[in-house]
Amino acid sequence: MSIIHANVENFENEVLKNEKKVILDFYADWCGPCRMLGPVLEKIADERDDVAVVKVNVDNDPALAEAYGVTSIPALFIIEKGEVVNQAVGFMPKDKILALL
Repeated sequence: MSIIHANVENFENEVLKNEKKVILDFYADWCGPCRMLGPVLEKIADERDDVAVVKVNVDNDPALAEAYGVTSIPALFIIEKGEVVNQAVGFMPKDKILALL
């Protein structure tokens, strides 16, 4: 499965109503650690059919970032049935991200 890019229009369907666990990544194009995290998330998206990887650009959708209290990026949230079940900030390797699940 490929990475899903969410915004205010599709956030509810792609994240909150998604039947899979969601790895929600708040990022920005100018953020170095975010760019490093991108390929890791792509690999997870390709390898795990049971998980949806969704990215939200904080510059394009600051209201979504604010709603989740994002003050530092990259910020990862694990969403299950519309609820945050885990979260982390900063770059981390694949095994650490999977451990959040």
